[in-house]
Amino acid sequence: MIAMRKEIDVCLTPELVHLSDLKDKLVVVVDIFRATSCMVSGLASGVESITPVATVEECLSYREQGHICAGERGGKKIPEFDIGNSPFEYMDDQMRGRNIAVSTTNGTLAIKKSTDAAQIIIGSFLNLSAIADYVLSSEMDVVIHCAGWKGTFNLEDTTFAGALIDRVSDKYQFKTDASLMALSLWQLANSDLYQFLLKSAHAERLKKFGIEEDLKFCSELDHFNIVPILNGKKITVS
Repeated sequence: MIAMRKEIDVCLTPELVHLSDLKDKLVVVVDIFRATSCMVSGLASGVESITPVATVEECLSYREQGHICAGERGGKKIPEFDIGNSPFEYMDDQMRGRNIAVSTTNGTLAIKKSTDAAQIIIGSFLNLSAIADYVLSSEMDVVIHCAGWKGTFNLEDTTFAGALIDRVSDKYQFKTDASLMALSLWQLANSDLYQFLLKSAHAERLKKFGIEEDLKFCSELDHFNIVPILNGKKITVS
């Protein structure tokens, strides 16, 4: 008897996640520019845990528990917070051993909207191979949940979805055309990923803040060999 392959699907934005039944599924949340890239970078560099929250007020409440407050709105650091949304801030030596509470425009929303899943892991190009290996070892169907931009599709998150699908397609079959579209984007992008992603609307928005170094770093493959997992309210390394 031929074993049935598991299914993999792509949710293009949090606004569409209600169309996906996340129960019993492994969800990979991705926000390339820049929330999940920051989380991966920080946890790989010694951050103890990251707690994603929805609002500025909730994030600030964690300061009383000794947390660093991190995040942005519209790509700009929230004035009351300790750090913004750059992976280099998360990798600073002063963050080692610290707990971070974070609230962002898109990434933390995608995590919050994924909580019906059996398990949530955090993906980026920076840990692509580690995520692919984890997915290949799983026996669950998979949904790649793209943070998008304020409820709309974005290029960079869906391209990541295609890169991950490319790595695991021998084990997984496509559930919808969103997976095929994502794979097609990755096939267009992979010869020069950074230049491809620079065409995205969000990259254009963020370049106005002079953070091209962030964008280039977030477009690089396999800097880190970790799989961040949401355990209760906190994201930690598996």
